Amino acid sequence: MSNGLLNGTKEIYQVIKKTQFENLDLITSNVDLSGLEVETANDTNRAFILKRKLVAYLNDSRGSYDYILIDCPPSLSLLTVMALVCSSSLLVPLQTEFFALEGLTQLMKTIERIKVSLNPELKIRGILLTMYDKRNKLSSQVEKEARDYFSEKVYSTVIPRNVRLSEAPSHGMPVLIYDKSCPGSKSYFSFTDEFINQESTIGSAA
Repeated sequence: MSNGLLNGTKEIYQVIKKTQFENLDLITSNVDLSGLEVETANDTNRAFILKRKLVAYLNDSRGSYDYILIDCPPSLSLLTVMALVCSSSLLVPLQTEFFALEGLTQLMKTIERIKVSLNPELKIRGILLTMYDKRNKLSSQVEKEARDYFSEKVYSTVIPRNVRLSEAPSHGMPVLIYDKSCPGSKSYFSFTDEFINQESTIGSAA
């Protein structure tokens, strides 16, 4: 999220950027966000800044979206807390690496604290295993432990380690456009089906 939005100088409609891809808009970040915690130190409601902006925008008639995805930094910072406060559910990418489950444990503790004090509606929608290497026993071990503990919360699809996945950002393109037939893209297509099909499951359970 841009700093102009979070420090109060701009509204969401002013920072949304259209992309070359149909039905995909972005709000980009910038390096100034690193100073946000200091800038908002005296604001006792700073965890709600993003939520206030987002709710105001969605209550307006300027735009309508099926999904709003907030990409969080890989640390439990103020930015992450802001995102958790305004989100209805959480999609957790979990690298199949040695300390991944330890990091997930910390995240779970944070989620519980957020639910108690800031956002009682927050829930984990699903856990997506990433950087999976079927030749590596560690990947299989992390997958087993994750599925044993979180059961149906772990998506069936896993995202493999894939060179084309790592190349796509340097070309400024989504991997599904950069190389739609690579193993990484095929996995993301499969995951998207799972993610969207959750809507009917959630709806029928309501």
